[in-house]
Amino acid sequence: MDRKKRCCHCHRVLDLNPRIKNQKFCHRKICQRERKRRWQQQKMATDPDYRKNQRSAQINWLEAHPDYWHNYRCRHEKYCDRNRLLQRKRDANRRSRNLAKMDALKEEKGVIPGCYYYLMPVSADLAKMDASVQKVLLIPGGYENYATSCKEGLNVQANRCRLGCMQKETKDNDPATVPREGPQN
Repeated sequence: MDRKKRCCHCHRVLDLNPRIKNQKFCHRKICQRERKRRWQQQKMATDPDYRKNQRSAQINWLEAHPDYWHNYRCRHEKYCDRNRLLQRKRDANRRSRNLAKMDALKEEKGVIPGCYYYLMPVSADLAKMDASVQKVLLIPGGYENYATSCKEGLNVQANRCRLGCMQKETKDNDPATVPREGPQN
């Protein structure tokens, strides 16, 4: 019986060696290198001890050859220039995808005048302006006690709003608004 198969790497027909069970690669050096690469890739994905040993060997080699990457970049200037150009493009694409605009509020609902705190989500994405916590002061349309300057008018409104948010008005005979004086049993 003629036992012939194709190599998984070069796809040439190969004569199977009866001593090698489940043979998938031919004897050529490039195919054997590919077989080893696939085995190592599978081993790194499934064996934590192997992965740890490979990492420690890599660290030891880098400690023994501290100038390797510097020398490599000096010898391969075209490679470095190309890498810098591609990195700039990747950074630009990432920035354009995750860009937050100044007016990031999407909902346009009717707003009731008062003090509001909008909490903006903080993420690793790029954001413009200050996208953390913002205080928004809304001045009602019928407000007539504006100061001579717009800025002073906003400061007056902000102080009124701040006092209204912090202090609770108390009514004389209302038990819900009368402050307690001590623990009640």
